[in-house]
Amino acid sequence: MKASRIIAICVLSIAVVVMGYFCVTSVTTPIKFENTKAEREVAVIKNLVDLRTALVEYHHQNGRFTADADSLLMFIKTAPKKELMKEGSLTDKQLEAGLTETKAVKILDEAKKKALKNKKLELSADDLDALYAYIWENDADVKKNNLQGFRRDTIELNMIEALYHGQYDATTVDTIVKIPYGNGAKFEIEVNNDYKTSQGIRVPIFEARAPFESYLSDLNQQELVNLIDREQKLDHYTGLKVGDIYAPNNNAGNWE
Repeated sequence: MKASRIIAICVLSIAVVVMGYFCVTSVTTPIKFENTKAEREVAVIKNLVDLRTALVEYHHQNGRFTADADSLLMFIKTAPKKELMKEGSLTDKQLEAGLTETKAVKILDEAKKKALKNKKLELSADDLDALYAYIWENDADVKKNNLQGFRRDTIELNMIEALYHGQYDATTVDTIVKIPYGNGAKFEIEVNNDYKTSQGIRVPIFEARAPFESYLSDLNQQELVNLIDREQKLDHYTGLKVGDIYAPNNNAGNWE
């Protein structure tokens, strides 16, 4: 009898410990899952934003998007980034007189051409500072329109540096097409370069996606199933994405 009581007490004690374990686990597992999900999504969102930046620049220069990650990477590694450098601005008086940015730039361009044609001046298009200094001081049309100090130049910059300001170089920029914690998986990119609005206007659109399974697959499987089920019931995309393949949305992310 005594032995039976001892066994019963031991069994009950083990049962209490096991139940306690499962109770604690039932609370801590979802919390751990959500914390890890939030931590990982910081990295996924960063790459999606950087990928969006590259896709938008590709569209800006080519008039369309590309779904080919390799072509996109080759573009940002080799294509130049053209940027307008501005110095000076038109006054209200100049604007009221009918002078516009376009007209001002045309006057300056004509002045530079005339100066470069004059071989005696020994000016060079590679030395813009000297060229502007000369036309500001000597060109009649420039002086007549009070454009001294006004300057507009299109220069070519390194694409990676211009877009990412030191975050990447040619050896590391490949990571923008890869999903963090995805074991090498790349973002899913889909494009529609022939999308037309209700007014018949062609508006190329894209969508770049990272499904939950791609960066959360090694976490608690039941929590992952629950997450996907909740998002599906809300008619949400089950993951993170930027853009929308069905309608223009200003390339917004679904977390924004």
